[in-house]
Amino acid sequence: MNKDEIADVFENIARLLELKGENPFKVRAYTHAARALETLSEPLETLIAEDRLTAVDGIGKATGEKIAELSTHGRLDYYNNLREEFPPDILTLFDIQGLGAKKIKVLWDTLKVHSVTNLERACKDGSVAALPGFGEKTASNILKGIEHMRSHAGEFRFGDVAQIAEGLLDDLRGHPDVNLAQIAGSFRRKKEIVRDLDFIVSTKQPEAVMAFFTAHPLVENVLAHGATKSSVILKSGIQCDLRAVTGPEFPFALNYFTGSKEHNVRMRSRALSRGWSLNEYRFSAAEGRELLQPLPEIHEEADIYRALDLDPVEPELREDRGEIDAAEKHKLPRLVEWSNLRGTFHNHTTASDGRATLEDMVAAAKELGLEYLGIADHSKASFQANGLDETRLAAQVARIAELNAADSEFRIFAGTECDILKDGSLDFPDEVLATLDYVVASVHSSFTLPEAEMTKRIIRAMENPHVTMLGHLTGRLLLSREPYQLNIPAILDAAAATGTIIELNANPRRLDMDWRWWPLAREKGVKCAINPDAHSTAGLQDLIFGVGIARKGWLTKSDVINTLPLARIESVLKSKRSA
Repeated sequence: MNKDEIADVFENIARLLELKGENPFKVRAYTHAARALETLSEPLETLIAEDRLTAVDGIGKATGEKIAELSTHGRLDYYNNLREEFPPDILTLFDIQGLGAKKIKVLWDTLKVHSVTNLERACKDGSVAALPGFGEKTASNILKGIEHMRSHAGEFRFGDVAQIAEGLLDDLRGHPDVNLAQIAGSFRRKKEIVRDLDFIVSTKQPEAVMAFFTAHPLVENVLAHGATKSSVILKSGIQCDLRAVTGPEFPFALNYFTGSKEHNVRMRSRALSRGWSLNEYRFSAAEGRELLQPLPEIHEEADIYRALDLDPVEPELREDRGEIDAAEKHKLPRLVEWSNLRGTFHNHTTASDGRATLEDMVAAAKELGLEYLGIADHSKASFQANGLDETRLAAQVARIAELNAADSEFRIFAGTECDILKDGSLDFPDEVLATLDYVVASVHSSFTLPEAEMTKRIIRAMENPHVTMLGHLTGRLLLSREPYQLNIPAILDAAAATGTIIELNANPRRLDMDWRWWPLAREKGVKCAINPDAHSTAGLQDLIFGVGIARKGWLTKSDVINTLPLARIESVLKSKRSA
């Protein structure tokens, strides 16, 4: 098992122990170990081989032994025995929005609820509402959570499958009979939610490649095994399709199966206007049409666009949202790239709810090649996240100043993720905010306000001259929490008027603001900050997901403030206060 799979096992162990009523310290030992695995900065295999697992914060002797056993053998008797004490489907209850271990334990202990089906039945017949501490509203919310879960069945967050997809792609590229291999579909277009993974390979030995693919260690079930196409379910639960084509067919197959469907329709229409038929294999003479231009020679995917008198369109833009017209007029933007980033601002440390110290976060940022790092730990209203009060914040600012004085090559910016309170006021007074280099203002409470009230709340915060940027604008958690009601065009107007930067939160659970709104933001002159909302050193690497969404939102290097070098970024952070 890899570290992510082991972390999932430990998460389940913690849940089952909590259902048993075990000692909370024992439960936390497994959750801490799971978090530690998710944020490892070294390969798990190296730590095991060098007997250094227990040196990792959050991993003790007992959990370390279990991690090593799962990594080596792929199974753990302790976990299997624990699973046998409960019905096999009880863990599915944890996938229901708003239903935690404490409520599930009550449901199991009192009503023997162990599946989504009998939970739904118990909510509808009044059994759940009758339980102490539940009531009609809780029962209703559980039913909404069940409906939400079912509506998103078979969907996966891009970030949750990225490592699996890239690993499988590397394995396909390493096969001796594969000449070219690429991921297509919504994954290649960087959609925030994907339903399956599509791989295209060119090969002269498709049978050998299909045999390799269907027998891959990541595969759980084989749905179809054909000569040139196979479909499997991976152990992660996602369906994965592989298509094998010839070398000349590869550019067409890659383009077609990348999509989107709407983009493909526009491409085929342009081909037909020339008397050509365009499909997943080739250009050919269109039946019943006059061949107005000779069929073009195609060697790579970009040649397909050039043959249709278009500039090549980046995969992220292929959503039929104006990219064809822009490609025809040579007005496609040069999209921002990972290598353009020079720093980032929304990051947490152990001072609040992060898992890495200030010094560790700085070291990790340097390792990524960044020039500066902003620290924005939670403010005091976020008590559940150990938010900082004025005294602790001042101490952190002083420590940042010490580190900056000792290193002239790298800059740490002192900030805060300051809660926007229900009335739109801020969690710190202006005199405290004025001591900081920048402020990320975010909503962490009262998510159910009406749209007009929530919009007014956020705009009031933006009008504060100390608020540099808005964090995770809509509060969404992909596949688990819907965005709160918000008039986004009004927010963008206010951002333009006040000079407030909008964050693109790169955490793969958020990816907020949604990519569909960034073209409008860009049109209004609103700047973006790609921030990882990192709670660990590994979390800094989520910046790559943010870059993908920024590209999908048509953003260029000049639209993103943290592409600026250190010499220029400080004046941008101060520009709103000095306006």
